[in-house]
Amino acid sequence: MTAVRPADFQHPAASVLSRIPQHDATALTRGGNQALIVLDEQIYQLRITRAGKLILTK
Repeated sequence: MTAVRPADFQHPAASVLSRIPQHDATALTRGGNQALIVLDEQIYQLRITRAGKLILTK
């Protein structure tokens, strides 16, 4: 059996998160505060509030 240093262990949650696509909200809104997102022919509105929160509405 080979000894493994703690630094060699990978956190399962970290490896899962690294595989999830990440998108910058300001890039989605092209520097503005709104973007439309389409899913299965449904249109959703993504808004960035003045407080810097995200709101997704149908």
